[in-house]
Amino acid sequence: MSDQKLVVGVSQGDINGIGLEVILKTFLEPGINEICTPVLFSSQKTVSYYRKVMGIEEFNFHPLRDLSQINNKKVNVFICYEEEVNIEMGKASDVGGKYAAISLEKATEALMANKIDVLVTAPINKHTIKNEGFNFIGHTDYLAKKLNGTPLMVMCTNSGLRVALATDHVPLKDVAAKLTVESIAEKINMFYTSLVRDFGIRKPRIAVLGLNPHASDNGTIGDEDLTIVKPGIDKARGDRMIYGPYSADGFFGSANYKQFDGILAMYHDQGLIPFKTLAFSEGVNYTAGLSHVRTSPDHGTAFEIAGKNTASEQSFKNALYMAMDIYKNRKLHSEITSNPLQHTTIKKER
Repeated sequence: MSDQKLVVGVSQGDINGIGLEVILKTFLEPGINEICTPVLFSSQKTVSYYRKVMGIEEFNFHPLRDLSQINNKKVNVFICYEEEVNIEMGKASDVGGKYAAISLEKATEALMANKIDVLVTAPINKHTIKNEGFNFIGHTDYLAKKLNGTPLMVMCTNSGLRVALATDHVPLKDVAAKLTVESIAEKINMFYTSLVRDFGIRKPRIAVLGLNPHASDNGTIGDEDLTIVKPGIDKARGDRMIYGPYSADGFFGSANYKQFDGILAMYHDQGLIPFKTLAFSEGVNYTAGLSHVRTSPDHGTAFEIAGKNTASEQSFKNALYMAMDIYKNRKLHSEITSNPLQHTTIKKER
């Protein structure tokens, strides 16, 4: 699709959160239809309800039930359900979870069938979305099962900061047991591949954070950084620029993170607290390792401000732009690696 606009699929997220608000605000941006063809997986009634609540007068969308009928000059709304839905802004409910799951399932089907090029997912509530028909913790587990089932990596990124996780939604008491030399080497390799293929960084510099305070301080505060983390780094390094383990507090406190293209944290809060402190309003969540491109805003449902029309759309907008950038980077990388320049030896004339 090099000569066409990318078709960007968007799942609506929890209908009681801020997802549809930030989606519609993004779609109202001047020129959005010049750079992509958006397809929102929702319903005509739900979108019309939000348009009314937000006081949006000028917003024409194209409803469709067949993805072959996409209008590339308008925002498209694929009708996932016809019934009236009880929207209770700011409330976590089974209804909100049910229709978040329906939207995600329909959007994923379209992605798998190549009816859309990339997927941007609006926030869900991990508790309410889980039901008899949707037995997954969240987006990442569901997409891993549906798309390729390979190990994935959670990555949070903005224009100058990329943080990946060696473990993601794991209780802190279980983190050390989840880490092995092999798992850390695997995550480093996956991270490196993503930085090259998805972000177009030819020779990325990666920093790896230690597990314990002060990266174990030579074994005086636990030994995992000496026996697991460092050997994992050594196993993955080869001739690549991979450094660590670093003490996490000093690494971010001294702004050392600015010297690297990517940072691998050992667990969720170690990586995401500094990331969200530095880039909360504009950060993007990216799932590395999937066969297709999926991004999301780096915030949740924000029930506490839902319905107040005060949510910033910047993170969602960045997620949409980044999905398109990654798709194009992957395509370029594929073209370059499948047609490498042939090495020729030029003989000097005497």
